[in-house]
Amino acid sequence: MDFHPTEEQAAAAGLAARIFSDLATHERLAATGTGSDAELWKALTAAGLTAAVEEIGLLGLVLLLEEQGRTTAQVPYAATCVYGILPVAAHGSPEQRARLLPALGSGEMVATGAFPARGRITAEHGRPTAERGRLTGTVPAVPWLRDATHVLVPDTDQALWLVRTDAPGVRASPVETTAPWSAGRLALSGADAERIGSAGAYEHTLAAARTAFAGLQAGVCAGTLARAVEYTSTREQFGRPLSTNQGVMLRAADAHMDTEVIRVTTYEAAWRIDQGLPAHEHALTAAWWASEAGKRVVHAGQHLHGGMGADLDHPVHRHFLWGRQLDAYLGCGSELLAELGASIAEGDQA
Repeated sequence: MDFHPTEEQAAAAGLAARIFSDLATHERLAATGTGSDAELWKALTAAGLTAAVEEIGLLGLVLLLEEQGRTTAQVPYAATCVYGILPVAAHGSPEQRARLLPALGSGEMVATGAFPARGRITAEHGRPTAERGRLTGTVPAVPWLRDATHVLVPDTDQALWLVRTDAPGVRASPVETTAPWSAGRLALSGADAERIGSAGAYEHTLAAARTAFAGLQAGVCAGTLARAVEYTSTREQFGRPLSTNQGVMLRAADAHMDTEVIRVTTYEAAWRIDQGLPAHEHALTAAWWASEAGKRVVHAGQHLHGGMGADLDHPVHRHFLWGRQLDAYLGCGSELLAELGASIAEGDQA
């Protein structure tokens, strides 16, 4: 395993860091509310950071999502890449790639996904390999659905379908989630859809999505920890910085170790997926750490701010909301651990 980024990946991550830090300021984020920042989204796509994901792979995307997580930037970047560019590039037909990838890369097309599939979507089509079908069912909450032009939907047979959000039979209604992700409830009633990929596309996309959102959580944790370190290093109590207290140092050290574990397990899963190696259990491991450890880190970041951490308008509170939302979105730790245990047990029996 080699987790060192390529020259292209490092350059893309550096550019993303500059754009996010320049535009995803606390003032702009506060003004954006639950919507997305159109100017920031335009800057990302104009810089080629959306289209570049096809070349830099999932590991490169994880590096970019870490930068988004550090600033909790309000753009549908993760969703468009992991539910649009990557599955279309990996599983789409030549015609689909030629038609969809340029629009995804330019930002003209914004994608999201009904993953994890907590709703029940059924497809009506003439044969299992049909290129088009009609979908019926609901998904309670889809991230960035209100920004999306297309949504990737798995049906009960684990086939993947791409649906236009403005198509007849598609209804998206606003849903309030912990983090301001422009989420929506997806209701489908005989909605026309096109098939993406064949057998195995669902499992591959789910593993990539879990890995990508774990990378986003690594960035959220790094951002909240950086704020806590800055605050405790400058805030004094009894004539000395809070950071010199042993309890503060130990809490921050634990949070740092948790953040690093999220990062390294995510890098391993992303690397394996890019290399075409089995990665189901590795993606589950990264998701479990992102859920369990990520929750600990954002709580620690808020607690280390003392009374300031209780201020809903303080920047650290946004990291707390994102960390809790990612915990819920990835699936609670016990669910992921049960799935991981079952997968390992099945492998031992094989």
